[in-house]
Amino acid sequence: MSRQAIFAQPGATEWTELAPGNRRRVLIHTPELMQVEFGFEQGAVGALHSHPHVQVSYVAEGRFEVTIGGKTEVVEQGGSFIVPSGIEHGVVALTDGRLIDVFTPMRQDFL
Repeated sequence: MSRQAIFAQPGATEWTELAPGNRRRVLIHTPELMQVEFGFEQGAVGALHSHPHVQVSYVAEGRFEVTIGGKTEVVEQGGSFIVPSGIEHGVVALTDGRLIDVFTPMRQDFL
């Protein structure tokens, strides 16, 4: 096995501010897979965008208005959603909240 991290402890990585009320931190990754935590203040926006990675997201806290490929739905704590490769998507935080996103392959642009 390579010397890649196979465990990640709380607080081991730093937050990156993305926009007002919106931040992220990479929790752990391999070349094939990446887990990222996003923190949102109420009203913060994850602007519509797309990327070639497949993404699955888990709502760890809060409620989000999620738009994927032009379809919008409210997803709350405990819910999940999948974003296929190349599909435009974004979120609006209806409350303070956190998303745990997993990408395959990893997002080199997040490092």
